[in-house]
Amino acid sequence: MLELLTDPHAWAALITLTVLEVVLGIDNLVFISVLVGRCDEKSARRARQIGLSMAFVFRIILLAGLTWVMKLTEPIFELFDYDFSWRDLILIGGGLFLIAKGVHEIHNEVEARYEGAEPSASSSVFFWVVMQLIAIDLVFSLDSIITAIGMAEQIEIMIAAIVIAMIVMYAASGPVTAFIKRHPTTKMLALSFLLLIGIALVADGFEVHIPRGYIYFAMVFAASVEVFNVVAGRNRRKRGVSQ
Repeated sequence: MLELLTDPHAWAALITLTVLEVVLGIDNLVFISVLVGRCDEKSARRARQIGLSMAFVFRIILLAGLTWVMKLTEPIFELFDYDFSWRDLILIGGGLFLIAKGVHEIHNEVEARYEGAEPSASSSVFFWVVMQLIAIDLVFSLDSIITAIGMAEQIEIMIAAIVIAMIVMYAASGPVTAFIKRHPTTKMLALSFLLLIGIALVADGFEVHIPRGYIYFAMVFAASVEVFNVVAGRNRRKRGVSQ
């Protein structure tokens, strides 16, 4: 363990893997930010804490069972010339869930079904939010850990990178959720991201890999345009008040 502290290659691996884990965690963060919008402020904070805690726990458990995780990539059956493993089925299931969730939420926004409704503090809403967070955390954790295994050899480096990434995600989750609540148009953008991520997960399940760089570039570009739109709208309102 002490040898790793003085090994420049270990530090390089830690920094690289941490950045990668933070980037991979964006998917998880977007889903959490959208989902906790159904809860009141206190319940939303608890849901974020539970969601991120479960994400951390799942990642550590999967790291502890490296041999089992690697077995998940072994084919279990073949269909239409495709070999499917448990990992593929989990990714396909998680992707379909995100697509269905995104379409459902977009439909509700378009129909203005929740317009004027206050965030709920009921235990049933909180329970289903937490259950959905746990389900999708497992999908994102599996993808994250398999990536980590390919990036680093020492489990200490993997755990350290995951801990740092979880701290960054926790610090960012509150401001991201608050921003989406203050600017309703950004919620539609976030829901579109969910659809994009869901499609990418399903594609991965069918061994059609969409480079994540393309997806994240599209997300960053779209988010940048939305930020400019929000700033422009704020400036227009200020000019209207001053006149």
